[in-house]
Amino acid sequence: MTPETNGAIRPRSHIKGGPIVSRVFSGVQPTGNLHLGNYLGAIKNFVRLQDNYECIYCVVDLHAITAWQSPSELRQNTREVAAAYLAAGVDPLRSIIFNQSAVPVHAELAWIFNCVARMGWLNRMTQFKEKAGKNRENASVGLYVYPSLMAADILAYRATHVPVGEDQKQHLELTRDIAQKFNYDFGTDFFPIVEPLIFDSAARVMSLRDGRSKMSKSDPSDNSRINITDDLDTIVKKIRRAKTDSEPVPDGSKPLGTSSSRPEAFNLIEIYSALGGLSKSEVFAEFGGRPFSELKARLAEVAVETLGPLGDETRRLMREPGEIDRVLREGAERAETIARPVLMDVYDIVGFLKTGTRFAGI
Repeated sequence: MTPETNGAIRPRSHIKGGPIVSRVFSGVQPTGNLHLGNYLGAIKNFVRLQDNYECIYCVVDLHAITAWQSPSELRQNTREVAAAYLAAGVDPLRSIIFNQSAVPVHAELAWIFNCVARMGWLNRMTQFKEKAGKNRENASVGLYVYPSLMAADILAYRATHVPVGEDQKQHLELTRDIAQKFNYDFGTDFFPIVEPLIFDSAARVMSLRDGRSKMSKSDPSDNSRINITDDLDTIVKKIRRAKTDSEPVPDGSKPLGTSSSRPEAFNLIEIYSALGGLSKSEVFAEFGGRPFSELKARLAEVAVETLGPLGDETRRLMREPGEIDRVLREGAERAETIARPVLMDVYDIVGFLKTGTRFAGI
């Protein structure tokens, strides 16, 4: 491959970061109201991944400020996400847990990737269009270049795998494009082409009030979601009040999906399946043809069994902010030891002079 620059191809043996290993990177935004969708769609699988990968889990506070955040609430929400990681079973000794802003490499590498990515690529990002809405001219520049920062989050650690949901696939594809273009432009194979991890059990959890809308922390109705910190009575009440229709639970004989005429029915089946560790066919066999009130009663029991301990431990940890901060601080130090050499190699590849005092001894 012929580079577009005069930079020499650097063999992997010269890379300070060492050989590429099977490494997972993922993160959750600290924008408040962590809910069941965050747990089933992401955090639950974070725990499983620890058995097979070197895992880096971030609280992505730089992403959070693409929309204005109250500083005091941002600090509180950052700790809450970290607490939820720990409460769910992410082991800070086996995995790295840290907040994004504590490792400046993310922002530095993001600028380089802003210069690699093309405007046309960013213009195709549907999530910007959805989040900016009709007031696109008033959206922050940070929201527009959000995908470049996401690419930096992943590639700062030369991660090989990223667990993704449907709404993040496009951003991961952009990360792959950026890695490929960087490698091509500079005649190197430095960055891996990251692969998605898609779990069959990663439920797409929809609103309890509207089965066509994703469960969201930004929904003005608290009854639309089950928050990780909800108490047991609140969890039961929200499930009982969840929107359904007058038909019985499907028996699985007809196709069922979020685009069907029964999205709320599908949503409760999906949640019960994911929380209970059951296949859809097992749910149909257990409840097919029975009234939804019976499924709701059982779902409430399973939700309380699963989310009760998770919520209790999250709340306990939140009463000990010093302990959470210690985990984040130690995690940031470990993250820095991986990411900083990667950035220094990128500086060499791009052609930056290392003349600042921070480069002394490098």
